[in-house]
Amino acid sequence: MDTQMKKGVLEMCILFQIKSGPVYGYEIMKYVRQVFVDVYEGSIYTILRRLHSMGYTETTKRESPSGPPRKYYDITESGKVYLNEMIQEWKTTVQAVSSLGIH
Repeated sequence: MDTQMKKGVLEMCILFQIKSGPVYGYEIMKYVRQVFVDVYEGSIYTILRRLHSMGYTETTKRESPSGPPRKYYDITESGKVYLNEMIQEWKTTVQAVSSLGIH
């Protein structure tokens, strides 16, 4: 998959995972790598930092039962709006490609 396309899809998948409640980075990475096995951990954290800098996520540190505190990511209201826009764009794109007979 094209790098730019994958980046956008990964952003959507990461925000979709976060929308159900606070999640720490390693859990997000495991979720994404179930489908995108060729994605490196560093790429996921880069996307998480970008989403945070754009105001789409917020972070909190929480104590961990096994080790140092963990950084948890949660979606913001503007992140929810952005996610909904991305999902709508995705559906429109899939529909358009399917209409060409490409499945």
